[in-house]
Amino acid sequence: MGKTGRLLTDSSILYRCSQKYYDKVLDAYHLGSGQLPFLIFIYENEGITMNGLAQLGCYDKGTVTKGVQRLEEVGYVTIEVNPSDKRVRTLRTTAKAKQIIAQIYLIRQQWWDQITKNMREEEAALFESLQSKAVANALEFLAEEEQESERVGIFGIQKMTLLDYPGKIASTLFTGGCNFRCPFCQNSDLVFLAENMAQIPKEELFDFLQRRQGTLEGICISGGEPLLQPGIEDFLRKIKELGYPVKLDTNGSFPEQLKHLIDGGLVDYVAMDLKNCRERYAETVGLAKLDLGAIEKSVALLMQDRIPYEFRTTVVKELHTEEDMRRLGEWIQGARKLVLQQFVDSDRVIQQGLHACTKEEMEAFRGILLPWVPDTELRGL
Repeated sequence: MGKTGRLLTDSSILYRCSQKYYDKVLDAYHLGSGQLPFLIFIYENEGITMNGLAQLGCYDKGTVTKGVQRLEEVGYVTIEVNPSDKRVRTLRTTAKAKQIIAQIYLIRQQWWDQITKNMREEEAALFESLQSKAVANALEFLAEEEQESERVGIFGIQKMTLLDYPGKIASTLFTGGCNFRCPFCQNSDLVFLAENMAQIPKEELFDFLQRRQGTLEGICISGGEPLLQPGIEDFLRKIKELGYPVKLDTNGSFPEQLKHLIDGGLVDYVAMDLKNCRERYAETVGLAKLDLGAIEKSVALLMQDRIPYEFRTTVVKELHTEEDMRRLGEWIQGARKLVLQQFVDSDRVIQQGLHACTKEEMEAFRGILLPWVPDTELRGL
């Protein structure tokens, strides 16, 4: 694993080690790591409410209730009903808790000494300062007015392209995250998103789109898999409000969402990646097993010909044969358009060592497919 993008892993390791330490040393006090933060919060904020405790530590109410009940059971906390509002519970530490709190602070200090040993004093102070800033940023995220349902992560932009949207000068926006692991994928950085990979701020993105009105003729939404984004509907609606036609690139995994966007007039052109024939689909998308039901529904939806569309197949020597092409043609017989894209190797490909087919092989594949899909096009030769 690389040196960057380890926040989740490192935080998990630090948490689990801290948990084991506290569970061990607090056993003599009939406490565990789960109750320790609550005890300290209550001692330092006597009379705090259950709701206040949840907000202070960013806990859900169930976790607070469970932790406080345990502290009450062992005699360290009292739960009092507020006389003026019986729905409110206030929390206070008992004399028993006050007798051990000095030892609790010492135990906490000893763990700090453990995890900061071999650090100079200024390094330990910097570590604490940076951790506090990271926590503040995380809490700011939770406090944002924008709900999760409105979020779309855009991690890249091609400001102008003549290739991505047929017949239009377009810009392509790249979403992050994908449910497939296609070994030939050129966008591995968008599939395996690093924690520190920068998103394009929404304000900056829409400022660009507004400034390009009159120059750009369409917007392509690619990925990754765009339909994984929970806020994709509102995002597309805002783009449409600027007057842009929208082309959507998708792997077809989410037919209901795709239909919903088409029904809502939020998509004007769909390019669906059709990876291979049914028999080799799972292998081609890098998965051990795959239920093709969703893919087949998306194929059938597009072949209703309600909006312009194309199927696209990236051809890889190790993954596609003449027999595969025959089976693919039988599957989508009568489709509006099929594009055979030549694989291009690079250091960004998920699996190294794959090979492109020759021009002659690509032309032979096209010849096989023409009886089923008369508009079969070669791209990237």
